[in-house]
Amino acid sequence: MKMYILIREDVPLGFAMVAVAHASLAGYLRFQNEPEVQEWLSGPFFKAVCKVNAKEFANAKQVADHVVISESALNNQEVAIVFKPREEWPKMFRFLRLYRDSPDAREAMPRTAE
Repeated sequence: MKMYILIREDVPLGFAMVAVAHASLAGYLRFQNEPEVQEWLSGPFFKAVCKVNAKEFANAKQVADHVVISESALNNQEVAIVFKPREEWPKMFRFLRLYRDSPDAREAMPRTAE
């Protein structure tokens, strides 16, 4: 079982991080009483966070059982979409890129004097 969270590639990193948190919670709240979610929670509850372009985002919205997340600070732009966990995914999901952007660890974590 896996939950997919898709983030539009034009969303700045800080907003993307917030959108992932909101999407995870929104997906759980929306589908918490579904048998698939109960099964997902009982095992390792895998999540995949992917970065998508506008066309991929629009295509993903055609897949059932999802919640779209908007960001008020970005003029209510749709920034993320989360899907109910499931075993089988449409073929398009195999080709999505994992979201791998991260701050430079050397800049993010100050060194301590030894």
